[in-house]
Amino acid sequence: MTDLCRISFPSTDFAAIILPCHENLSEHLTVHNSPVLFGCRTGICGTCLVEVVGDIPPPQPEEREILENLAPHYPQVRLACQLELTGDIEMVVLK
Repeated sequence: MTDLCRISFPSTDFAAIILPCHENLSEHLTVHNSPVLFGCRTGICGTCLVEVVGDIPPPQPEEREILENLAPHYPQVRLACQLELTGDIEMVVLK
């Protein structure tokens, strides 16, 4: 049995998305018409900067370096394209 994770987008009209855990978020969020935009999909452009509420693994060193430049004072901020989905999360797009 596959573990499923729910990605919700509070304070928006976007429907929640249910995916198998550990799936590539950038592919699925685009297909499901989420509010998250993607540019490079490699973690260097910052287009997919989001605030995440939920239990997720910490960022890898490369992502952490980008986050320190883009949002140094926001510990809940992540790059959606680099996020390993391991449980249910809420995602808010940063503008």
